[in-house]
Amino acid sequence: MSAIGPVPVRCVGGILHDQAGRLLLVRRANDPGRGLWSIPGGRVEPGETDNAALIREMREETGLVVRPGALVGHVVRGRYEIHDYICEVEGGFLRAGDDAAEVRWVDEATFVALALTDGLADTLRGWEMLPRC
Repeated sequence: MSAIGPVPVRCVGGILHDQAGRLLLVRRANDPGRGLWSIPGGRVEPGETDNAALIREMREETGLVVRPGALVGHVVRGRYEIHDYICEVEGGFLRAGDDAAEVRWVDEATFVALALTDGLADTLRGWEMLPRC
């Protein structure tokens, strides 16, 4: 008899830096990661492309309209397969919404002081995507 594990859930995340080099983070309002800071993103809905999901999730969580760019990398956190992309802001107004309790641009000093989701700092460091100021 073979065991079948849980079906992975495909997710996307958006990595945004502003002109000053600060990184956009959200504080999660729901599990997984409630109360912790992470890059914005979420689940890819059935029939949705990563780009479409990223545009939708970024607008829902941050109020920003983004243009997805290159895939930076991916991580697996439990049953979640998260594919993280560079993004550029095209419009909108920064505000916390949907699954985000708070949203803000953070510099390096603020980043290291925040309660982050598991593995975020190491992952972003490995991808050279930490705040640049």
